[in-house]
This record gives sequence, C-alpha cells and structure tokens, in this order.
Amino acid sequence: MPLLQVNAGRDGPEPGANHAPLNPALVRALDTDPSGPIIVMVHGFKFCPGSAATCPHRHILSLSPRAGCWKALSWPRGLGFGAGAPDEGLGIAFGWPARGSIWRAYDRAEQAGDALARVIAAIRRIAPARPIHALAHSLGARVVLTALRRLNAGDVDRVILLAGAEYGATASDALSCGAGRTADVINITSRENDLFDFMMERLIAAPEPGDRMMSHTLPRRPNTLTVQMDHHGTLEALDRAGYVIAPPSARICHWSSYLRPGVFDFYRALLRQSRQMPLARLRAVLPERPDPRWSRILPAPTLPRNLPLGRNAAS
Repeated sequence: MPLLQVNAGRDGPEPGANHAPLNPALVRALDTDPSGPIIVMVHGFKFCPGSAATCPHRHILSLSPRAGCWKALSWPRGLGFGAGAPDEGLGIAFGWPARGSIWRAYDRAEQAGDALARVIAAIRRIAPARPIHALAHSLGARVVLTALRRLNAGDVDRVILLAGAEYGATASDALSCGAGRTADVINITSRENDLFDFMMERLIAAPEPGDRMMSHTLPRRPNTLTVQMDHHGTLEALDRAGYVIAPPSARICHWSSYLRPGVFDFYRALLRQSRQMPLARLRAVLPERPDPRWSRILPAPTLPRNLPLGRNAAS
C-alpha cells in the first residue's frame, strides 16, 4: 500500500472517506513497507474530499488522476510512489475541506493543520525512526505550518512548500517553536505567482502591518531555503546538478511549481535523498537573492545603449 488517503474530518483525522479509526489504518500501511520514507502531501484551495468534481484523491493526490483537467498531475507518482520499488515508503494523501470563500478556507486550513499534527504524531508513535517529510501547495502551506507548531522538535524532517499562501510573520512564528525549529523548510517561489500573493494580501488581514506572503518574506535561517523556480540562475544551477527543469511559459500561473516539467525530479530527490542534499550545499550553488516582485509581469524597461548625455541631450 504505497498510498494512504487521510482526511481532516469533523472530529479529527480519519482514513479515506469513512469514519474508521485512524491508528489501525496507519499500522497496516506502515507495516507494508517498514523502511522507506513517509511523505505527506497536502493540497490547497478549492479542493474538498468526497466531492465529485473537486476531490483531491481523484486529482493531484491520486496515483491515477481522472482525465479532463490540465492541472491533474499525480503528486504521488512524481514523488516515486506506485512504481513497486522495495523502498518506496508510504505516501499520505491528506485531504481537507478547502471549498467556499478564501476567508473560510484560510480558517479551515488552521483547523486542518491541527488534524495533520495528530496524524504525524500517530506515525511518530508507531514508527519513531522513520523520516517524515511533507509537500504542500498554496493554502496547504498554512496547514503544514500549523502542524509544525503543534508537533515536537524532530517530528518532521523536511518540508517543501509550493507557492505558499501564508504570511511571512505567521511562517516565522511556526519556525520558532515545535517541529518548525528543526525541520528543513524549502520555500519554492516564482514571480509567476506574484499576482496571487498580492490578491491574498488584499483579502486576508496581515498579522503585522506591512507583512507580505511568505514567498517574499520567509526568514533566512539555517533550516530554511527559498528557491525561485523561474530565476534564470536557479535553473542553470539545477541543470548543472542534473535537474533539467523547463523554463516558465507564462507570466501569471499559480500551479507552475508542480506542473513545470522536471520539477518533481528535483522535489523527489530533496525528499528521498535529503541527507545527500543538505540545505547548506544547495544554498552554496543557488542564487542568493530572488528577483523582485512583479519582475516577471512588469519586466524592467530596456534602455537604448547610446543615450544622449549632457549638452547633447534633448531639452
């Protein structure tokens, strides 16, 4: 069983679409492969488990997503599940109710984070030596960051947050306590997502005056790394390291962090070969500073080479 569906239910986490006890399902799933990593995958806005049209377990969290949606790319397969390898480990497809207004989903993301923390704590009790990682997109980042605050140091090994829809101050708070102090947090950003960040900042009240989304404000710490996936220097550095990632094809896109060809080869290595890819080594080869906000949507003007200067300038 390389993939286990878990949802944030009304009374806490529950497996799949039923209300069976969670612990027996976790024990059975973990016994199937007692050696590989455990990778939790968390979707973002507009998904809802059990919905005919928006269930994440039939979409990005499925080994075989339903046809007909251009965004339905299998995260589990991208991370190496479903191939029958002896050390695949266990994928946890974590669903939560993210429908309705953005304000309602933002509040529910925190509640889902409480449920996710209970799932990870249960896994830690059952398999204390197994590495636990997480991959989340958009509002899923808020779910994972909430869980980090609720868990103990060392409970989570590495986290990849894709276009995280959370404020920098809130993320910083999560990284200052609990599992956030020890987990590697890789902040995947792109200037393609600037418009979505800006919209979140207009709709959701900031915890501190002047705060911005974590894509621009995640604090630089030994256990954090921001990777701008549409930065030319980043793509060149990853190419030299053997990760060929397609260049961005749009100025505005909220889903490019998991749809761009090649990105999952990089994410899979970050999670499955985490000891061979420490953040310090990545930091040494990647660009130190990301491009400024709006630089993709509103690129800097190109000035003519030979400008008239001084007395020759037009008045």
